[in-house]
Amino acid sequence: MIFAMLGEAWRAMGANRLRTLLTMLGMVIGVGAVVLMMSIGQGAQYAIKQTISALGSNLFILRAGYTSTSGARSGSGSGQTLTVGDAEAIAELPGVEAAAPIHPGNAQIVYGPNNWNTSIIGTTPAYFDARSWAIALGSAFTDSDVRSATRVALIGQAVAQNLFGDENPVGKTIRIQQSPFVILGMLAGKGQSMDGRDQDDTIIIPLTTAQRQVFGTQFPGSVRMVMVKAATQEIMPAVEKSMTELLRQRHRIREGMEDDFFLRNLTAMADSAEESTRTMSLLLGAIASVSLLVGGIGIMNIMLVSVTERTREIGIRMAIGARERDILLQFLLEAIIISLGGCFIGLLLGIGGALLVETLTGMMVIVSASSAVVAFSVAAFVGVFFGFYPARKAARLDPIEALRYQ
Repeated sequence: MIFAMLGEAWRAMGANRLRTLLTMLGMVIGVGAVVLMMSIGQGAQYAIKQTISALGSNLFILRAGYTSTSGARSGSGSGQTLTVGDAEAIAELPGVEAAAPIHPGNAQIVYGPNNWNTSIIGTTPAYFDARSWAIALGSAFTDSDVRSATRVALIGQAVAQNLFGDENPVGKTIRIQQSPFVILGMLAGKGQSMDGRDQDDTIIIPLTTAQRQVFGTQFPGSVRMVMVKAATQEIMPAVEKSMTELLRQRHRIREGMEDDFFLRNLTAMADSAEESTRTMSLLLGAIASVSLLVGGIGIMNIMLVSVTERTREIGIRMAIGARERDILLQFLLEAIIISLGGCFIGLLLGIGGALLVETLTGMMVIVSASSAVVAFSVAAFVGVFFGFYPARKAARLDPIEALRYQ
Protein backbone atom coordinates (compact mmCIF):
# COMPACT_ATOMS: atom_id res chain seq x y z
CA MET A 1 0.00 0.00 0.00
CA ILE A 2 2.71 2.45 1.03
CA PHE A 3 4.82 1.61 -2.03
CA ALA A 4 1.84 2.18 -4.29
CA MET A 5 1.29 5.58 -2.68
CA LEU A 6 4.96 6.44 -3.06
CA GLY A 7 4.77 5.60 -6.75
CA GLU A 8 1.66 7.73 -7.14
CA ALA A 9 3.34 10.62 -5.29
CA TRP A 10 6.39 10.34 -7.52
CA ARG A 11 4.23 10.46 -10.67
CA ALA A 12 2.27 13.45 -9.35
CA MET A 13 5.48 15.39 -8.74
CA GLY A 14 6.91 14.29 -12.08
CA ALA A 15 3.92 15.80 -13.87
CA ASN A 16 5.04 19.24 -12.59
CA ARG A 17 8.82 18.95 -12.50
CA LEU A 18 9.64 22.66 -12.59
CA ARG A 19 7.18 23.48 -9.82
CA THR A 20 8.52 20.62 -7.71
CA LEU A 21 12.13 21.78 -8.17
CA LEU A 22 11.26 25.38 -7.28
CA THR A 23 9.44 24.13 -4.17
CA MET A 24 12.52 22.13 -3.16
CA LEU A 25 14.72 25.20 -3.58
CA GLY A 26 13.74 26.65 -0.18
CA MET A 27 14.69 23.39 1.53
CA VAL A 28 17.92 23.16 -0.46
CA ILE A 29 19.02 26.64 0.61
CA GLY A 30 17.90 26.12 4.23
CA VAL A 31 19.59 22.77 4.77
CA GLY A 32 22.73 23.86 2.91
CA ALA A 33 23.00 26.98 5.07
CA VAL A 34 22.44 25.05 8.30
CA VAL A 35 25.07 22.41 7.44
CA LEU A 36 27.57 25.08 6.38
CA MET A 37 27.06 27.16 9.54
CA MET A 38 27.22 24.11 11.82
CA SER A 39 30.43 22.94 10.13
CA ILE A 40 32.08 26.35 10.53
CA GLY A 41 30.89 26.59 14.15
CA GLN A 42 32.14 23.12 15.07
CA GLY A 43 35.46 23.90 13.39
CA ALA A 44 35.81 27.07 15.45
CA GLN A 45 34.98 25.19 18.66
CA TYR A 46 37.58 22.54 17.83
CA ALA A 47 40.19 25.25 17.21
CA ILE A 48 39.40 26.80 20.60
CA LYS A 49 39.72 23.41 22.30
CA GLN A 50 43.09 22.88 20.62
CA THR A 51 44.21 26.27 21.91
CA ILE A 52 43.08 25.39 25.42
CA SER A 53 44.94 22.08 25.18
CA ALA A 54 48.06 23.89 23.98
CA LEU A 55 47.92 26.30 26.92
CA GLY A 56 47.68 23.48 29.42
CA SER A 57 44.77 22.63 31.68
CA ASN A 58 43.59 24.19 34.95
CA LEU A 59 46.06 27.08 34.78
CA PHE A 60 46.50 30.27 36.79
CA ILE A 61 48.84 33.11 35.85
CA LEU A 62 50.11 35.05 38.85
CA ARG A 63 51.80 38.33 37.89
CA ALA A 64 53.72 40.75 40.04
CA GLY A 65 52.14 44.10 40.88
CA TYR A 66 52.95 47.50 39.42
CA THR A 67 55.30 50.29 40.46
CA SER A 68 54.31 53.93 40.87
CA THR A 69 56.60 56.88 40.21
CA SER A 70 55.34 60.41 40.81
CA GLY A 71 51.78 59.13 40.47
CA ALA A 72 52.44 57.33 37.19
CA ARG A 73 51.71 53.61 37.51
CA SER A 74 53.46 51.02 35.36
CA GLY A 75 51.76 47.89 34.07
CA SER A 76 51.33 44.56 35.83
CA GLY A 77 54.50 42.54 36.23
CA SER A 78 56.75 45.58 36.54
CA GLY A 79 56.95 45.47 40.32
CA GLN A 80 59.17 43.25 42.41
CA THR A 81 56.41 41.74 44.55
CA LEU A 82 56.71 38.04 43.68
CA THR A 83 59.55 35.76 44.68
CA VAL A 84 60.70 32.21 44.19
CA GLY A 85 59.70 31.64 47.81
CA ASP A 86 56.11 32.57 46.92
CA ALA A 87 56.10 29.94 44.19
CA GLU A 88 57.51 27.31 46.54
CA ALA A 89 54.87 28.14 49.17
CA ILE A 90 52.07 27.96 46.59
CA ALA A 91 53.33 24.55 45.44
CA GLU A 92 52.66 23.25 48.97
CA LEU A 93 48.98 24.27 48.93
CA PRO A 94 46.35 21.50 48.71
CA GLY A 95 45.11 21.01 45.18
CA VAL A 96 48.16 22.60 43.52
CA GLU A 97 49.89 20.21 41.12
CA ALA A 98 52.74 22.50 39.99
CA ALA A 99 53.93 26.08 40.54
CA ALA A 100 56.64 27.46 38.27
CA PRO A 101 58.29 30.89 38.80
CA ILE A 102 59.04 32.66 35.49
CA HIS A 103 61.50 35.39 34.53
CA PRO A 104 60.91 36.17 30.81
CA GLY A 105 62.58 38.38 28.22
CA ASN A 106 63.75 38.61 24.63
CA ALA A 107 67.21 38.15 23.15
CA GLN A 108 69.10 37.58 19.91
CA ILE A 109 70.18 33.96 19.44
CA VAL A 110 73.14 32.99 17.27
CA TYR A 111 74.19 29.63 15.87
CA GLY A 112 76.99 29.68 13.29
CA PRO A 113 75.94 32.07 10.49
CA ASN A 114 72.26 32.03 11.58
CA ASN A 115 70.61 34.26 14.13
CA TRP A 116 67.07 34.76 15.43
CA ASN A 117 65.34 37.03 17.94
CA THR A 118 63.02 35.10 20.22
CA SER A 119 61.48 35.04 23.69
CA ILE A 120 63.50 33.56 26.54
CA ILE A 121 61.75 31.99 29.52
CA GLY A 122 63.74 31.48 32.68
CA THR A 123 61.94 28.97 34.88
CA THR A 124 62.12 25.67 36.78
CA PRO A 125 61.33 22.07 35.72
CA ALA A 126 57.84 22.52 37.21
CA TYR A 127 57.03 24.70 34.18
CA PHE A 128 56.86 21.67 31.89
CA ASP A 129 54.34 20.01 34.20
CA ALA A 130 52.25 23.17 34.51
CA ARG A 131 52.11 23.68 30.75
CA SER A 132 51.81 19.94 29.97
CA TRP A 133 54.67 20.52 27.54
CA ALA A 134 56.34 17.36 26.27
CA ILE A 135 59.95 17.07 25.08
CA ALA A 136 60.19 15.93 21.44
CA LEU A 137 63.97 15.37 21.43
CA GLY A 138 66.53 15.13 24.22
CA SER A 139 65.63 15.87 27.82
CA ALA A 140 64.68 18.75 30.12
CA PHE A 141 67.01 20.45 32.59
CA THR A 142 66.77 19.52 36.28
CA ASP A 143 66.56 21.24 39.66
CA SER A 144 70.32 20.76 39.89
CA ASP A 145 70.76 22.93 36.77
CA VAL A 146 68.59 25.61 38.39
CA ARG A 147 70.66 25.58 41.60
CA SER A 148 73.92 25.74 39.63
CA ALA A 149 72.70 28.34 37.09
CA THR A 150 73.87 26.02 34.31
CA ARG A 151 73.96 27.37 30.74
CA VAL A 152 71.61 24.86 29.17
CA ALA A 153 68.48 25.40 27.10
CA LEU A 154 65.46 23.79 25.48
CA ILE A 155 64.30 25.30 22.21
CA GLY A 156 60.92 25.47 20.52
CA GLN A 157 60.35 24.06 17.07
CA ALA A 158 60.12 27.47 15.38
CA VAL A 159 63.53 28.46 16.79
CA ALA A 160 64.99 25.09 15.79
CA GLN A 161 63.74 25.52 12.23
CA ASN A 162 65.19 29.04 11.89
CA LEU A 163 68.56 28.23 13.40
CA PHE A 164 69.15 24.61 12.45
CA GLY A 165 66.80 23.77 9.59
CA ASP A 166 66.57 19.98 9.39
CA GLU A 167 69.65 19.47 11.57
CA ASN A 168 69.20 17.83 14.99
CA PRO A 169 69.75 20.65 17.52
CA VAL A 170 70.36 18.46 20.59
CA GLY A 171 73.90 18.84 21.87
CA LYS A 172 74.65 21.92 19.76
CA THR A 173 75.88 25.17 21.33
CA ILE A 174 74.11 28.48 20.72
CA ARG A 175 74.91 31.97 21.98
CA ILE A 176 72.45 34.01 23.95
CA GLN A 177 73.79 37.55 24.42
CA GLN A 178 77.32 36.29 23.79
CA SER A 179 77.02 33.52 26.39
CA PRO A 180 77.27 29.90 25.16
CA PHE A 181 74.35 27.58 25.95
CA VAL A 182 74.17 23.84 25.28
CA ILE A 183 70.84 22.62 23.88
CA LEU A 184 69.52 19.73 25.96
CA GLY A 185 66.34 19.13 23.99
CA MET A 186 63.64 20.36 21.64
CA LEU A 187 60.09 20.99 22.81
CA ALA A 188 57.04 19.40 21.21
CA GLY A 189 54.91 21.69 19.06
CA LYS A 190 52.30 23.87 20.80
CA GLY A 191 51.04 26.09 17.97
CA GLN A 192 49.53 29.53 18.46
CA SER A 193 48.23 30.91 21.73
CA MET A 194 44.83 32.60 22.08
CA ASP A 195 46.40 35.99 21.30
CA GLY A 196 47.97 34.67 18.09
CA ARG A 197 51.51 34.37 19.45
CA ASP A 198 53.61 31.43 18.23
CA GLN A 199 54.30 29.39 21.37
CA ASP A 200 56.98 27.38 19.56
CA ASP A 201 59.05 30.54 19.03
CA THR A 202 60.72 30.36 22.44
CA ILE A 203 63.73 29.12 24.39
CA ILE A 204 63.50 27.87 27.98
CA ILE A 205 66.48 28.12 30.31
CA PRO A 206 66.98 27.64 34.09
CA LEU A 207 65.51 30.46 36.19
CA THR A 208 68.76 31.35 37.96
CA THR A 209 70.65 31.44 34.68
CA ALA A 210 68.15 33.95 33.28
CA GLN A 211 68.35 36.10 36.42
CA ARG A 212 72.13 36.10 36.89
CA GLN A 213 73.59 35.78 33.39
CA VAL A 214 71.03 36.87 30.79
CA PHE A 215 68.53 39.50 31.97
CA GLY A 216 69.60 40.27 35.52
CA THR A 217 67.30 41.41 38.33
CA GLN A 218 67.36 44.27 40.81
CA PHE A 219 66.21 42.07 43.68
CA PRO A 220 67.66 38.53 43.87
CA GLY A 221 64.93 35.93 44.01
CA SER A 222 62.21 38.15 42.55
CA VAL A 223 60.26 36.94 39.49
CA ARG A 224 57.81 38.54 37.05
CA MET A 225 55.17 35.83 37.23
CA VAL A 226 54.29 32.38 38.53
CA MET A 227 52.36 29.78 36.55
CA VAL A 228 50.21 27.52 38.74
CA LYS A 229 48.40 24.32 37.74
CA ALA A 230 45.51 23.01 39.82
CA ALA A 231 44.92 19.27 40.10
CA THR A 232 41.37 19.47 38.69
CA GLN A 233 39.13 22.13 37.23
CA GLU A 234 36.52 21.59 39.96
CA ILE A 235 38.82 22.76 42.75
CA MET A 236 40.16 25.82 40.93
CA PRO A 237 37.98 28.32 42.86
CA ALA A 238 39.23 26.89 46.17
CA VAL A 239 42.84 26.96 44.97
CA GLU A 240 42.44 30.57 43.81
CA LYS A 241 41.11 31.59 47.22
CA SER A 242 43.94 29.74 49.02
CA MET A 243 46.60 31.39 46.84
CA THR A 244 45.18 34.85 47.43
CA GLU A 245 45.05 34.35 51.20
CA LEU A 246 48.58 32.89 51.26
CA LEU A 247 50.13 35.73 49.26
CA ARG A 248 48.37 38.44 51.26
CA GLN A 249 49.71 36.81 54.41
CA ARG A 250 53.26 36.43 53.03
CA HIS A 251 53.31 40.01 51.70
CA ARG A 252 51.83 41.40 54.96
CA ILE A 253 48.90 43.06 53.21
CA ARG A 254 46.43 44.39 55.76
CA GLU A 255 42.67 43.99 55.42
CA GLY A 256 41.19 46.66 53.17
CA MET A 257 44.41 47.16 51.17
CA GLU A 258 44.56 46.06 47.54
CA ASP A 259 46.63 43.08 46.41
CA ASP A 260 50.17 43.69 45.17
CA PHE A 261 49.76 40.93 42.59
CA PHE A 262 47.41 40.01 39.75
CA LEU A 263 45.83 36.54 39.51
CA ARG A 264 44.24 35.34 36.27
CA ASN A 265 42.39 32.10 35.59
CA LEU A 266 43.43 31.03 32.07
CA THR A 267 41.05 28.09 31.93
CA ALA A 268 38.09 30.33 32.72
CA MET A 269 39.18 32.74 29.99
CA ALA A 270 39.54 29.91 27.48
CA ASP A 271 36.17 28.43 28.50
CA SER A 272 34.57 31.85 28.03
CA ALA A 273 36.01 32.04 24.53
CA GLU A 274 34.70 28.55 23.75
CA GLU A 275 31.26 29.43 25.13
CA SER A 276 31.19 32.58 23.00
CA THR A 277 32.05 30.53 19.93
CA ARG A 278 29.34 27.99 20.76
CA THR A 279 26.78 30.76 21.21
CA MET A 280 27.77 32.33 17.92
CA SER A 281 27.47 28.95 16.19
CA LEU A 282 23.96 28.49 17.57
CA LEU A 283 23.05 32.01 16.47
CA LEU A 284 24.33 31.39 12.95
CA GLY A 285 22.45 28.07 12.83
CA ALA A 286 19.26 29.78 14.01
CA ILE A 287 19.58 32.44 11.33
CA ALA A 288 20.16 29.79 8.68
CA SER A 289 17.12 27.87 9.97
CA VAL A 290 14.89 30.74 8.89
CA SER A 291 15.45 29.48 5.35
CA LEU A 292 13.95 26.14 6.41
CA LEU A 293 10.86 27.96 7.65
CA VAL A 294 10.57 29.75 4.30
CA GLY A 295 11.03 26.42 2.51
CA GLY A 296 8.28 24.86 4.64
CA ILE A 297 5.87 27.67 3.82
CA GLY A 298 6.69 27.13 0.14
CA ILE A 299 5.83 23.44 0.47
CA MET A 300 2.51 24.25 2.13
CA ASN A 301 1.57 26.76 -0.58
CA ILE A 302 2.37 24.38 -3.42
CA MET A 303 0.53 21.50 -1.75
CA LEU A 304 -2.54 23.72 -1.35
CA VAL A 305 -2.36 24.51 -5.06
CA SER A 306 -1.98 20.79 -5.79
CA VAL A 307 -5.07 19.98 -3.69
CA THR A 308 -7.08 22.57 -5.61
CA GLU A 309 -5.91 21.26 -8.98
CA ARG A 310 -6.61 17.64 -8.06
CA THR A 311 -9.96 18.11 -6.33
CA ARG A 312 -11.84 16.08 -8.95
CA GLU A 313 -9.21 13.32 -8.75
CA ILE A 314 -9.69 13.22 -4.98
CA GLY A 315 -13.45 12.91 -5.45
CA ILE A 316 -13.02 9.97 -7.84
CA ARG A 317 -10.70 8.20 -5.36
CA MET A 318 -13.17 8.63 -2.56
CA ALA A 319 -16.00 7.45 -4.77
CA ILE A 320 -14.24 4.16 -5.52
CA GLY A 321 -13.44 3.46 -1.85
CA ALA A 322 -10.43 5.54 -0.76
CA ARG A 323 -10.62 6.35 2.94
CA GLU A 324 -9.94 9.72 4.52
CA ARG A 325 -6.65 8.52 5.98
CA ASP A 326 -5.53 7.23 2.56
CA ILE A 327 -5.95 10.70 1.03
CA LEU A 328 -4.22 12.27 4.05
CA LEU A 329 -1.28 9.89 3.76
CA GLN A 330 -1.03 10.41 -0.01
CA PHE A 331 -0.53 14.16 0.25
CA LEU A 332 1.66 13.89 3.34
CA LEU A 333 4.00 11.55 1.45
CA GLU A 334 4.27 14.04 -1.39
CA ALA A 335 5.20 16.83 1.05
CA ILE A 336 7.76 14.64 2.82
CA ILE A 337 9.34 13.49 -0.46
CA ILE A 338 9.73 17.11 -1.59
CA SER A 339 11.22 18.03 1.80
CA LEU A 340 13.67 15.11 1.96
CA GLY A 341 14.68 15.57 -1.67
CA GLY A 342 15.52 19.20 -1.01
CA CYS A 343 17.32 18.14 2.17
CA PHE A 344 19.55 15.66 0.33
CA ILE A 345 20.54 18.19 -2.32
CA GLY A 346 21.06 20.87 0.36
CA LEU A 347 23.22 18.49 2.39
CA LEU A 348 25.51 17.92 -0.59
CA LEU A 349 25.72 21.66 -1.27
CA GLY A 350 26.39 22.41 2.42
CA ILE A 351 29.24 19.88 2.58
CA GLY A 352 30.67 21.17 -0.68
CA GLY A 353 30.41 24.76 0.55
CA ALA A 354 32.14 23.89 3.82
CA LEU A 355 35.03 22.23 2.01
CA LEU A 356 35.26 25.20 -0.35
CA VAL A 357 35.44 27.62 2.60
CA GLU A 358 38.22 25.53 4.14
CA THR A 359 40.15 25.49 0.86
CA LEU A 360 39.79 29.20 0.10
CA THR A 361 40.23 30.66 3.60
CA GLY A 362 42.18 28.01 5.51
CA MET A 363 39.49 28.13 8.21
CA MET A 364 38.95 24.83 9.99
CA VAL A 365 35.55 23.27 9.28
CA ILE A 366 34.16 20.00 10.63
CA VAL A 367 31.33 18.23 8.82
CA SER A 368 29.95 15.78 11.35
CA ALA A 369 27.34 13.05 11.16
CA SER A 370 25.25 15.04 13.62
CA SER A 371 24.87 17.78 11.01
CA ALA A 372 23.35 15.31 8.55
CA VAL A 373 21.09 13.78 11.21
CA VAL A 374 19.85 17.20 12.35
CA ALA A 375 19.29 18.30 8.75
CA PHE A 376 17.27 15.22 7.80
CA SER A 377 15.30 15.28 11.05
CA VAL A 378 14.38 18.93 10.59
CA ALA A 379 13.53 18.36 6.93
CA ALA A 380 11.18 15.47 7.79
CA PHE A 381 9.53 17.55 10.52
CA VAL A 382 9.08 20.50 8.16
CA GLY A 383 7.55 18.20 5.53
CA VAL A 384 5.05 16.73 8.01
CA PHE A 385 4.28 20.02 9.76
CA PHE A 386 3.71 22.15 6.67
CA GLY A 387 2.23 19.32 4.61
CA PHE A 388 -0.35 18.31 7.19
CA TYR A 389 -2.80 21.17 6.64
CA PRO A 390 -3.05 20.73 2.85
CA ALA A 391 -3.28 16.94 3.29
CA ARG A 392 -5.99 17.31 5.93
CA LYS A 393 -7.88 19.71 3.69
CA ALA A 394 -7.76 17.19 0.83
CA ALA A 395 -8.89 14.33 3.10
CA ARG A 396 -11.90 16.30 4.36
CA LEU A 397 -13.29 17.16 0.93
CA ASP A 398 -16.86 16.12 0.33
CA PRO A 399 -16.80 13.39 -2.40
CA ILE A 400 -19.91 14.73 -4.17
CA GLU A 401 -18.69 18.33 -4.18
CA ALA A 402 -15.25 17.15 -5.31
CA LEU A 403 -16.75 15.26 -8.25
CA ARG A 404 -18.70 18.36 -9.30
CA TYR A 405 -15.55 20.53 -9.16
CA GLN A 406 -14.50 21.84 -12.59
